Amino acid sequence: MANILIDGYNLIGIAHDNLEKARNDLIQKLRSYSKLKKHEIILVFDGWKNGRKDETKIKTADLTVIYSRLGEKADLTIKKKLSSSNKHWIVVSSDREISDYASKKDHAALSSVEFEEKLYSALDNLNKDSIDGYITRPSARPGGNPRKLSKKQKKKLQALRKL
Repeated sequence: MANILIDGYNLIGIAHDNLEKARNDLIQKLRSYSKLKKHEIILVFDGWKNGRKDETKIKTADLTVIYSRLGEKADLTIKKKLSSSNKHWIVVSSDREISDYASKKDHAALSSVEFEEKLYSALDNLNKDSIDGYITRPSARPGGNPRKLSKKQKKKLQALRKL
């Protein structure tokens, strides 16, 4: 079982005719995924423009949906969660600031595309528990063994195995 913290709008994007429908579709997919894989998932959406005065949480089984409060972006809510939690999180966001923050706090960070691949393959019942096709390349860093993965790459690989 993994603990997954997702930047919601980063995962679905904002180029939709009906943003509410896209959001609800994502919530349904993640409910199915958490039920199938037994992961605890927290999905965070921005509420900073159209949100409520207080942060809103909706919890069902292993999925919690959080809407940040008015004037607060999802990024800040995610950072607070990472700072205050003792759990090891897999953070899903293509936002470099969030990924870097997660890595600094010793959590695994995945891009939205990497997670989406795992999500859809699990939902389609394909390649369960497999990371075939995921190519890891050592980073271009000076010194050290070029065949060894960096700490960040190892965490990402471990996170992908859990999904």
